[in-house]
Amino acid sequence: MSKNFTLSLLVLAFAAIASGEEKNANAHSPFNGKDLTGWKLKGTAEQSKWVVGKAVMNAETPEKFDVTVIAPDAAAEAAERQLVNSGHAGVDIYTEQQYGDCKIELEFMIPKGSNSGVYVMGEYEIQILDSFGKDEVGPGDLGGLYGAAAPQTNASKAPGQWQSFVIDFQAPKFQGPKKLSNAKFLKITLNGQVIHENVEMKNVTPSGVSGLEAATGPLMFQGNHGEVAFRNIKVTTK
Repeated sequence: MSKNFTLSLLVLAFAAIASGEEKNANAHSPFNGKDLTGWKLKGTAEQSKWVVGKAVMNAETPEKFDVTVIAPDAAAEAAERQLVNSGHAGVDIYTEQQYGDCKIELEFMIPKGSNSGVYVMGEYEIQILDSFGKDEVGPGDLGGLYGAAAPQTNASKAPGQWQSFVIDFQAPKFQGPKKLSNAKFLKITLNGQVIHENVEMKNVTPSGVSGLEAATGPLMFQGNHGEVAFRNIKVTTK
């Protein structure tokens, strides 16, 4: 093996390591696994049902969660701590941090019949709904872009099981007040299956944080329709 070839391999190896470090540097977990630091409520604290704890579907009443609240100083494993909306008629919750182009990875769980949503930039909703077993799904079903596009397939798991989204998102672009391009979901996978590719969002989804489009915005979870739990939330900015 020549010295030049060996040197080339070392350069490629260091480049791969540097690229991985850069990606990790751009990765952010908005949920610290202990409390609601870094999050805001779209409503009052008295209305909120958001807690940090562990949720499981009630065996006798599958429409409900059994939730164990875990104190910040408790000696619990990080994997046990979830961001849980523990009741109906609560409020939405969103990050203090703002994001533009990004990749969002998260896991969620709902009890039977529940309804929630992931609002990218606080304005573009990916629906969370108990759509398990449906032959046909629409924009209001699990993985639907509410009011815009139905998922390509029903990749839903049964209620009470952990499910996953990977959301590759391109923010709208502006020059001053003029919008140059729409927001776009480049790809969304649900439980490992592609359900959307290159879907433009010409308008915001109703009931977002502000109802306005901007270059950056928060990550919001809907909490005013039903019980839902989230874990392993990661946002990687581009």
